Amino acid sequence: MLLITSSISSPRWALLLAGTITAGLLFQANAAPTWIWSKPLHRAEANEQVYFRKSFELKAKDVKKATLTGTCDNAMTVWINGREVAQSDTWQSPVLVDVKGALRQGVNVIAVHGGNDGGNTAGLIAKLEVEYADGAELAIETGADWKFSHTKPRQWRRPNFDDSEWAAAVRLGPHGLGPWGKLGEAGPPRKKGESLANDQITAPDGFVVERIYNVPKSEQGSWVSLTVDPRGRLIASDQGNKGLYRIDVSSSEPVVQKIPLDVSGAHGLLWAFDGLYAHVSGKGLYRLTDTDGDDQLDTVEDLRGSSGGGEHGNHAVVLTEDEKALYIVSGNHTNLPAQITSSRLPAEQWHEDLLLPRRWDARGHARGRLAPGGWVCRVTPDAAHWDIVSVGYRNQYDVAVNRHGEVFTYDADMEWDMGMPWYRPTRICHVVSGSEFGWRSGTGKWPSYYEDSLPPTVNIGPGSPTGTVFGTGAKFPARYQDALYAFDWTFGTIWAVHLQPDGASYTAEKEDFISGSPLPVTDAVVGQDGAFYFTVGGRNTQSGLYRVTYEGRESTAPVTAENDDPAAAEARALRKRLEQYHGKPHAGAVDAAWPYLGSKDRFLRYAARLALEAQPLDQWQDRALSESDPQAEITAAIALARVGPPESKAALLGSLNSLHPAALSETPLLGLLRAYSLCFIRFEGPDASEAEALIAKLDPLLPSSSEAVSLELVRLLVYLDAPGVAEKGLDLMTRGRSAKSPDWSQVLTRNGGYGGTIRRMLDNPPPTQGLAYAFALRNVRYGWDLEQRRSYLSFLQRAESHTGGASYAGFIKNMREDFLANTSAAERAALADLTGENVVAQPAFAATPPKGPGRAWTIDDALEAIGTGLRGRDFDQGRNLFHATACATCHLFDGEGGAIGPDLSSVRNKFSHRDLLEAIIEPSKVISDQYGSKLVELKDGTTHAGLVVEKADSASLEIYLPDPNSDPVVVKTADVAKVADSPVSQMPPGLVNTLNEDELLDLLAYLRSRGDREDRAFSQD
Repeated sequence: MLLITSSISSPRWALLLAGTITAGLLFQANAAPTWIWSKPLHRAEANEQVYFRKSFELKAKDVKKATLTGTCDNAMTVWINGREVAQSDTWQSPVLVDVKGALRQGVNVIAVHGGNDGGNTAGLIAKLEVEYADGAELAIETGADWKFSHTKPRQWRRPNFDDSEWAAAVRLGPHGLGPWGKLGEAGPPRKKGESLANDQITAPDGFVVERIYNVPKSEQGSWVSLTVDPRGRLIASDQGNKGLYRIDVSSSEPVVQKIPLDVSGAHGLLWAFDGLYAHVSGKGLYRLTDTDGDDQLDTVEDLRGSSGGGEHGNHAVVLTEDEKALYIVSGNHTNLPAQITSSRLPAEQWHEDLLLPRRWDARGHARGRLAPGGWVCRVTPDAAHWDIVSVGYRNQYDVAVNRHGEVFTYDADMEWDMGMPWYRPTRICHVVSGSEFGWRSGTGKWPSYYEDSLPPTVNIGPGSPTGTVFGTGAKFPARYQDALYAFDWTFGTIWAVHLQPDGASYTAEKEDFISGSPLPVTDAVVGQDGAFYFTVGGRNTQSGLYRVTYEGRESTAPVTAENDDPAAAEARALRKRLEQYHGKPHAGAVDAAWPYLGSKDRFLRYAARLALEAQPLDQWQDRALSESDPQAEITAAIALARVGPPESKAALLGSLNSLHPAALSETPLLGLLRAYSLCFIRFEGPDASEAEALIAKLDPLLPSSSEAVSLELVRLLVYLDAPGVAEKGLDLMTRGRSAKSPDWSQVLTRNGGYGGTIRRMLDNPPPTQGLAYAFALRNVRYGWDLEQRRSYLSFLQRAESHTGGASYAGFIKNMREDFLANTSAAERAALADLTGENVVAQPAFAATPPKGPGRAWTIDDALEAIGTGLRGRDFDQGRNLFHATACATCHLFDGEGGAIGPDLSSVRNKFSHRDLLEAIIEPSKVISDQYGSKLVELKDGTTHAGLVVEKADSASLEIYLPDPNSDPVVVKTADVAKVADSPVSQMPPGLVNTLNEDELLDLLAYLRSRGDREDRAFSQD
């Protein structure tokens, strides 16, 4: 663990030493120091700089211990005898430093440069405690005997400087004085500027976790990616603009050097092919090389690629299993690069493939983003050839390769969907050739049972996936060498995912491997020394580098293939033989693939179908239409629907109609229903006679004993306008059970805000299955009687009383709107008593306006009002002001409010007091990627602001306005003069200027309480 305990050669050392300092530890002696400044309390000047001195004499040189404690509002640098010993940029976190090495016998001086960032309150408090070898003690404390100046003469920090003309410091008051209070009493469990300590991190027995480097954020940023260079050194990248860093971990203390090239913001790093590859957010793929052999990277080569930016943009770069190429990973807001030269999936197959109309996310997220979603490409080392390997992810950040040469990723959930049937938890996916995992924006996400997609290996739960890495090469027990480590940023957890071969793929179980709160894990590597290194950071949070080793009794001998399951190895080898036919015609591919179209192994069946789709249609269409095995016929029919011409429709329907659905088990029956759907999606809908015949075949199957089959039957029968589907679907809807609450209890405790929101949903689970039927039935226009209409609306009303994700209420609102659009005027009049409700949960009280008087609040004024913390506040008044100040108009908090801006339920875990105040008082200072707008200026001078989506033909842009329910503005690309980031937040400034001090503090306490009335901020003790 890197903790400097005696040397004071580094000006940052004090920040590494300081921990949480309680008031008793800080100033325990009878004669406590006092706050001092150059002017009386509350009369300091904004941005005032003051220079303080205090001389004292040490009569003996046998000093046993010397400790300096103190802080300054707002920042300070401290020297002893001209030697810098401490720095601090936040008064709430006092420094605690060993300064024995700076002292000398005779005259000494403490010199402090104090700075006030703004406002009219400033102060310095400090104490030097010296203990001699014989037990005698000396205390030097801030008081009126200190001197100050507003100018900085030469040598002012030296003991022999003449300060006789300096003024006496102004004594403000004792420790405990407001607005500072007793320092440390309400402090966090760790000091600002430090990542989580070793003893606050949990790991399995035998594993040791140690923080080996605390990243100085102001200089080196917040690290999000790691790789290992040929000499075993680590390389890390800041998420922002602080650059790349090389870390030598071979000695007891890491040696960190900045790489002297203008590259930063790399979400992916890889050393391969004699260079460092960096996949940079918003820019593309770069290769850094050392051209003169001096062990310093000196050249940057732009390899282009996609310029996806933000947290759904450019991500990892990983060496392929054969070590001949790169895997490039990007999230769902990243367009495919122009250099695409091939694809394992059939060309131009980026279809939404939704049978019924989609609704975009109710809050506007990813509105207009279409397939393929997140993607993985195989790229040659020179980046000349890009081959699409896998698609259909929401936001997978990384991929990892196991010792079998199999690739896996950890895909993100869309947490706003929670409670809705299309919610998909974070999950581990097996990234096989041509895989499609079915992410579609809004309500369009495919169920995992769709035959033209692949299922996850294992579902993890809520979270924010970042890095993935296998334990291959780690000096760990065998089970952990073969584990996939999946990083969850939100809940501070590294999951060890233990894979078990299962046919041509795997099943898995997860283990909670490493966790802490907060522990925003970002990336990891296995070092050449066999240790496991991981970073925390991201989103400008405090970053650190950690090392994990195993000191238990189990063997750490390298795992070999001797004990592998030979049947599973052969199944994977067979799948890979089929995968060689993906993407382009091969002689013999049809004959090779055909026996596996009916395989019970879904991964073999999938690989065989993709091989078929890549071959000329005249080689296999007739064979598909005459196939006798039901599963093989269905698989081939899906292939034909995906790549066949429209004139194939009649023959395809005839083939599907020859099957007897009542005789099929669940898997082929679901495949048959998907094949029908794809036939109508890709070609054209059925004519009246075709629809009538199909309804007669399918309607008797509803309801089914399989929930998935019942839902797909309802979906298809709604599409076909089947008589009676409203009655049957309504019965399934009202009988639908709430989803079984998953066991997420342990992980939810690691993020109180986000976890608390999910816990409330699990305690009051929505009728998820019923909502799946309701979403399909909203499209039925005819066949209802009035009581059935009322039953549908009453169901939605009951659903609104449950808790879900941030978009839950908005989705229900949209369902109601769609349903009512399919009613007659007379029906709407008859249903008036059930319509018009506000679907956003509102408080059961009328909000009252602030009492004031208000003021033009600044951040510094507000911080001064907060003092050392928020105590004795009024919960009810804070909740009232959340609505009275219009916060609730746009923001959801604890299940109440609007749906335009971010959900504020977890601000306590994400923001300091200053961060929160900046977001409220200066909302345009930092605008999230997720809510950032573009300014589109047309050549005629017209300007539009909103989310911009480029149409596939590049001939036009769609501009989605802040109201997620409004129609997009469509403009021709040729008419656009300029597109730029909007510097203005959609949140207006000054919303809290109507509040007096108590009201502001009540509101802030409420926001930071996560809606908990029992939070200590409301304690009156």
